[in-house]
Amino acid sequence: MDEAPNNRTSLVKGAKDIAKEAKRHASKNFNKAVDRASDEYSAQRSYNRFHNEDEDNYNAYNQPDGQYGDNAANDEDGASSDATEGHDDEDEIYEGEYQGVPASNNENPRDGQVALGLKSLKSQKELENERQADEEELAQQYELIMQECGHGRFQWQLFFVLGLALMSDGVEVFVVGFVLPSAETDMCIPNSGAGWLGSIVYLGMMFGAFFWGGLSDKVGRKQCLLISMSVNGFFAFLSSFVQGYSMFLLCRMVSGFGIGGAVPIVFSYFAEVLAREKRGEHLSWLCMFWMIGGIYASAMAWAIIPHYGWSFSMGSAYQFHSWRVFVVVCALPCVSAVVALTFMPESPRFFLEAGKHDEAWMVLKHIHDTNMRARGEPERVFTVNRIKIPKQLDELVEMQNESANPVLKVLCKIKAELRGIWLTFMRCFSYPVKENTMKLAAVWFTLSFGFYGLSVWFPDVIKHLQADEYASRVKIHHNERIEDFTFNFTLENQIHRNGVFMNDRYS
Repeated sequence: MDEAPNNRTSLVKGAKDIAKEAKRHASKNFNKAVDRASDEYSAQRSYNRFHNEDEDNYNAYNQPDGQYGDNAANDEDGASSDATEGHDDEDEIYEGEYQGVPASNNENPRDGQVALGLKSLKSQKELENERQADEEELAQQYELIMQECGHGRFQWQLFFVLGLALMSDGVEVFVVGFVLPSAETDMCIPNSGAGWLGSIVYLGMMFGAFFWGGLSDKVGRKQCLLISMSVNGFFAFLSSFVQGYSMFLLCRMVSGFGIGGAVPIVFSYFAEVLAREKRGEHLSWLCMFWMIGGIYASAMAWAIIPHYGWSFSMGSAYQFHSWRVFVVVCALPCVSAVVALTFMPESPRFFLEAGKHDEAWMVLKHIHDTNMRARGEPERVFTVNRIKIPKQLDELVEMQNESANPVLKVLCKIKAELRGIWLTFMRCFSYPVKENTMKLAAVWFTLSFGFYGLSVWFPDVIKHLQADEYASRVKIHHNERIEDFTFNFTLENQIHRNGVFMNDRYS
């Protein structure tokens, strides 16, 4: 009889324990739901300076101590959420401490990417219009972000690195004019072939600007600049050792192909890390390095080329004269620029255009922190939460199956990239930039024709002027008879015709 009350007591106690445990689990699930809702709310918040959102709602949603508003369930029976369980004052995240990369505006990064060629609800034209609208919104927000990052140490570091790159390109362009007279004599170049040596570099620059400019929108500013400058430096260095005239022309043309890519990318790269009020001023200063390259080339030509003793030969097949030493020395700035550029980050604007939100955020934070530390304000926090990303229009590429020849896959990929470069180029001749493109092309053509044309033509003109001056001083003597005479002066620039010299001496 006594066992019945005891069993009943045990059942009641067990039921209370079960109810208590269920209540504790329900409290934890409730707090998890609140935490998840708060995270989603924070992820959906955009850059507050761009959207001018009212932060009062956010402050009302979260309590000042970092806990959620309704924590009654946490106090009952010692229940706590996963977010606050084991929380210690020493574990608090202070201002300026790394808190991870914020999420992009798209929960799924691939949601905004649309494959052209599929049957979709929107046409290609509509998708392009949407992307254009996104790019305009990104441009406005990006200006505000660059203003928050400030202008300081990072921009100046990149200024000198890109200036060195531009200087190296200027040096390689000016090399042609200084090398041309010596190379004509050394390689026995006929007058009909001398013109090719002056124009082959600019021919390579023309094709290089078309190729590298479009590829930089696909691969990245830094990567294309590194590759193009490496091509320039390698073939410029190689051209100093080749002996044949045709191989020398080939090396200089490929070197010009690299120069043509580096010149436009340098200005695009630097403009994308400058605020609007600093852009025109600093881009103009960057052009100064092109003239520094010309001064460097002129100084090296004056110091090296006239010294014919700075040469050596290995038999009659290999001749390395002073003008080849000059070509090697002029390739050194390009090598220095490649080394310095490896330590600089990729353009954040390119990352955003390519849909890489996290990479762009990290670069922008690096720019902000570098400038703030230089100002003595390391505690300043980078407040950007989310950056607008344009829709990505992925073009379908008809690839072979996995068992197909890998060479065909590579060729198909190259074909697709070249087609993308061509489409990018043709956009310059479409509305609304067509008129500006034609005007700028005419201005740039006339400037280049005058500047580069004169830089190549002047050394040859000076050479002909010197030859004419020498010929004007020639003295011609006819039917002379000189006996027992001592010549203690030079007979240079004198022509003696039908003369007789008997018992003459030369001292």
